[in-house]
Amino acid sequence: MARQTSHVIVPQEKAGPQKAVRPRDPVASGERDAAHNRAASHNYFLLDKFEAGVALRGTEVKSIREGKANLRDSYGLIKDGEAFLLNVHIGPYSHGNIANHDETRTRKLLLHKEEVRKLLTKTQIKGHTLIPTRLYFRNGRVKCELAVAKGKQDWDKRETERTREADREARAAINASKHRMGR
Repeated sequence: MARQTSHVIVPQEKAGPQKAVRPRDPVASGERDAAHNRAASHNYFLLDKFEAGVALRGTEVKSIREGKANLRDSYGLIKDGEAFLLNVHIGPYSHGNIANHDETRTRKLLLHKEEVRKLLTKTQIKGHTLIPTRLYFRNGRVKCELAVAKGKQDWDKRETERTREADREARAAINASKHRMGR
């Protein structure tokens, strides 16, 4: 008679109620932006976009997860072959202590030397600057989307608003005609 060579192990049912799994925070999981600079596209023509890491302290990361970051009036600067982010307001961490971070300190951007060189050549053109457009999480790390931007004049802003309004009216007319046709 042959011997049995493999064993089938049946998992035992766990006793007691199952613990409910909490859904992960959409900002922390990278599904939603932590901060978005809405005024950037209104005040600037956004030309090229780059992704950069940001050198942060622990309480700053926790504050960004809580949604306390603000990119309004912030800009990027390249100095001595390094990129920096200035005037980004990250509010104090709610459970922090006396060692909490300074809210508007200058933060270093983490880029490769080649990327820094490209940004330097693009920002040396008159009227061009670096503007952070959004902060978000990727694989648990805070990333900043930088745009090389050229400032808009008032008439540029009005023209952009006119074209946006014309597009909105055209979409509304198309939707209305589809509704009348019974589609």
